[in-house]
Amino acid sequence: MSTRTSAGRIGPSGDAEGRWRLWGPYLSERQWGTVREDYSDDGEAWTYFPHDHARSRAYRWGEDGLGGISDEKQRLCFALALWNGRDPILKERAFGLTNSEGNHGEDVKEYYFYLDSTPSHSYLRYLYKYPQAAYPYEDLLAGSRARGRGDFEYELLDTGLFDEDRYFDVGVEYAKAAHDDILVRVTVDNRGPDEATLHVLPTLWFRNTWSWTEGGDKPRIAAADSPRGTAALTATHPELGGYEMRFGAPVPLLFTENETNNERLFGSPNASPYTKDGIGRAVVDGEDGAVNPAQEGTKAAAHWTLTLPPGGSATLRMRLAPTGSQLSLARGFDSVFRTRIAEADDFYAERAPRNASEDERRVLRQAFAGLLWTKQYYCFDLETWLAEHGLAPWSPPGRDVRNRDWFHMVCDDIISMPDKWEYPWFAAWDLGFQAVALAMVDVDLAKEQLELLTRDSYQHPNGQLPAYEWNFGDVNPPVHAWSAYFVYLMEERVHGRADRDFLERTFQKLLTNFTWWVNRKDPTGRNVFQGGFLGLDNIGVFDRSAPLPTGGRLEQADGTAWMALYCQAMLQIALELVEHNPAYEDLVLKFVEHYLWISAAMDRVGDLDDGMWDEEDGFFYDVLRLPDGNAVRLKVRSMVGLLPLCASTVFRPAQLAKVPGLRERLHRFATRHPSLSATLASAGAGTTGGPRLLSVMDEKKLLRVLERLLSEDEFLGPYGIRALSRHHAEHPYTFWADGRAHRVGYVPAESDSGMFGGNSNWRGPVWFPVNALVVRALLNLYGFYGDDLTVECPTGSGVRMTLYEVAREISRRLSATFLRGPDGRRPVYGGQEKFQNDPHWRDLVSFYEYFHGDNGAGIGASHQTGWSGLVAPLMMLFGSLGPEDFRTGRWEEHS
Repeated sequence: MSTRTSAGRIGPSGDAEGRWRLWGPYLSERQWGTVREDYSDDGEAWTYFPHDHARSRAYRWGEDGLGGISDEKQRLCFALALWNGRDPILKERAFGLTNSEGNHGEDVKEYYFYLDSTPSHSYLRYLYKYPQAAYPYEDLLAGSRARGRGDFEYELLDTGLFDEDRYFDVGVEYAKAAHDDILVRVTVDNRGPDEATLHVLPTLWFRNTWSWTEGGDKPRIAAADSPRGTAALTATHPELGGYEMRFGAPVPLLFTENETNNERLFGSPNASPYTKDGIGRAVVDGEDGAVNPAQEGTKAAAHWTLTLPPGGSATLRMRLAPTGSQLSLARGFDSVFRTRIAEADDFYAERAPRNASEDERRVLRQAFAGLLWTKQYYCFDLETWLAEHGLAPWSPPGRDVRNRDWFHMVCDDIISMPDKWEYPWFAAWDLGFQAVALAMVDVDLAKEQLELLTRDSYQHPNGQLPAYEWNFGDVNPPVHAWSAYFVYLMEERVHGRADRDFLERTFQKLLTNFTWWVNRKDPTGRNVFQGGFLGLDNIGVFDRSAPLPTGGRLEQADGTAWMALYCQAMLQIALELVEHNPAYEDLVLKFVEHYLWISAAMDRVGDLDDGMWDEEDGFFYDVLRLPDGNAVRLKVRSMVGLLPLCASTVFRPAQLAKVPGLRERLHRFATRHPSLSATLASAGAGTTGGPRLLSVMDEKKLLRVLERLLSEDEFLGPYGIRALSRHHAEHPYTFWADGRAHRVGYVPAESDSGMFGGNSNWRGPVWFPVNALVVRALLNLYGFYGDDLTVECPTGSGVRMTLYEVAREISRRLSATFLRGPDGRRPVYGGQEKFQNDPHWRDLVSFYEYFHGDNGAGIGASHQTGWSGLVAPLMMLFGSLGPEDFRTGRWEEHS
């Protein structure tokens, strides 16, 4: 029997809710090449700890593996290792190119897929495609070096390794019989035309915590007695306790230590002959002495050797549970899997829109699977790490060590990551968008993730939220308040409960963050904000995080729009809280006035026509304020100028009625500042008591921006809103400074610029997070204008739509990226025929970082469900709610 908790977790009756997450897919896919593992003098993390070292060098702060799991503190880890008999090394982790090796930056060179997960990880499914020929490590490096920025990336399919289907499908499934009793089923299929052999080594190991501190107890893994026809390990840890792992065949067991092979890497003696790479050396190189004959250590693997005929298949069974459990690999094993799979089917069937097609349900489920698999144990004690780099909190300035101002940070949590290979570290605004998507399946997890960054161990004492580990002091767009309010509403709607304590805790912490923004990012005190690149990497004429080539300063349309949206979200939260605590009334008024000043600043910064709004073009631009006081609008039509559209929020009469003094204060403010209060519109001329709209655009400006947004010659692509107008394909923008041309042209696919490493591009592709904000803005505006306002969509087509219909059309285009079209092809896979036509590939969906602006092909990180998984809530939103829900604000009411 199964039960669903209020958060939607699935598990057997009787287990406490919190225990279900003790085990999960918390292993990273890449620990090497991260800032955490960087102890170099020059801060070059990629080169200090390369892939070649990963098999031989014990990590300091975490572990990685193929399709693996661990406990919530990553003390004990389990993952697959494979060898096809031809590779030069054991396949224990995903391989990819570092930032300097790829022609478009870092890039994973493997094919793996997250196919299923429940929120509790009571059921998990993962698929890895492993070539039968030698893995082409050197060929991938050489082929990538030979390609320029104008060339496609050199992918594993391009090497010919998958021709004639000469590969293995290796699937791993996990089903929990209890919160700490995990059944594992590995299925291997030979897809090739000939008999082929595969070595499968399910591996259990302890994260190395003992090498870094004196006197720490060392855990132990040893061979154990087991019934005939099986093999078993026992694993004992001073904190986690004892576990036993049983394997469903009398296979050999190999033991070594999770310790660095100093001799191989550094030419210095090893403390023990048994090192991290010992199992690989024994299996691949035939070094019998590399594994411990005493059958004990801190890392161990069972060794299956499978020889499969063409089309042949084999299934391996194993089970991990606390010592003393009645482990069985026969009785009840299959029934547990059947039960957990049925529960997962029911769970997602309830969440899919009733009229969703089979393909839509598939995409939705794999999007959520990716989000739930992309959780990682993240351990990083900055004070310890900085001390290991020779710094203390009182060290004098001078030595440039990354993150030296973040001594207070202690990370020891399960965190939702953008991607566990290319981005195996959290980012502040990524986490905000991830929480929005996670709220649709696990609202408690979404709330926990949002509160995480506002804890004292993360948020800086000055109020700043940490950005990402390459530079915690950088600035991400402030979406936390908007995300927290959305998650609050979603919980109330879906579960019928309003968690005001969560909202209030988050609001109080964000007050200090908002103050940090006002004090640090508005240098002139005129409500015009800077923030560097603000997550948009190379969208600008030049690097917006670096000193400007002209000197002076940049007044950012997106930075100021983000702050307007921040104000609106904080205002919405304050209006929710004031109903139960009148003390929040002053904060309601504070954020109204903040917003009005910011909104006015976007239109006219000074006494001259030098604001961000360009009346001739009908668009918002960044303004370059030169040292001599002159101002230049940087006329790049980009997402920078569309984000002001997103700073629009409707307030219902019932919300505003919670603050009796609001009308009087607004009237007094309007009398003193009539030009500022013009942005507080009413629901129709002369009406009273209607909704109020906070927007940096009046209706005239809105229509002009929408005309560009919905033009297929500019922003509206066949698969979503482009980050840069297609107008710049024939009309690139060029700005001259110090005799050098700074140029921005439309580039619909990979970046042709080395800015930010070249592994990201905001000059033409479609990005899901900002598209989601545009959709939100249109739905908000529809809630104000209703059916009375229609626009041409696409511009010039003669077809008029309400703003709700426009939002739905953009969402339809975004979803179409992943769905099979009438021709049976998925745009996300472009011209990759294997993915388009092969029955073993065509239903596997990858959620890329961003997408080609003209044809929808996936680009960038190939597993970034942290962002592109937003397609799932968009599909659910328009599948279950109609225009009336948004026109009346009914969607914000709980069901």
